[in-house]
Amino acid sequence: MAKITIYHNPACGTSRNTLEMIRNSGEEPEVILYLETPPSRERLMTLIADMGIAVRELLRTNVPPYVELGLEDAKWQDEQLIDAMLAHPILINRPIVVTPLGTRLCRPSEKVLDILPGQQRAAFAKEDGEQVIDAQGNRIK
Repeated sequence: MAKITIYHNPACGTSRNTLEMIRNSGEEPEVILYLETPPSRERLMTLIADMGIAVRELLRTNVPPYVELGLEDAKWQDEQLIDAMLAHPILINRPIVVTPLGTRLCRPSEKVLDILPGQQRAAFAKEDGEQVIDAQGNRIK
C-alpha cells in the first residue's frame, strides 16, 4: 500500500469526494483534519512548493478572515500570507493530497485521480450525483 495523506475538512463536499476516491482505489490514507491540526510553517511551505503553486493560490477567498484581514490587497508578501494561513487555518484551501506520485490541491476532486498510484476499483459518483468513474474503474471525463 502506498502512503497517501489528505489534508481534509469533513464539512467540505470536495474534500469528502476526494477522500472517497482515494478509498475507491483501495487505499486508506492518513487523514489530517487540518482545521484541528494545522501544518507547521515548514510543512505548509513544503506542500506549496511540491504543488508548484503560488502561495496566494492556496488561499481561500470566500471565508471571513480573507476579507477581514484585507488579504485581497496585493501588498501582502508570501511570508505574511503564510502567517495568515497559520493563524487562521480556514484560509488554507483544501483538500491537499500527498501521494508517491505527487502533491495536489484537489479542486475539483477529480484531480486526485492524476496522483493515485492505484486504479479505481468501482464506479464512483460525487455527492451531487455526477458520475466520475464507470463500473470498470475508468475515468469518465
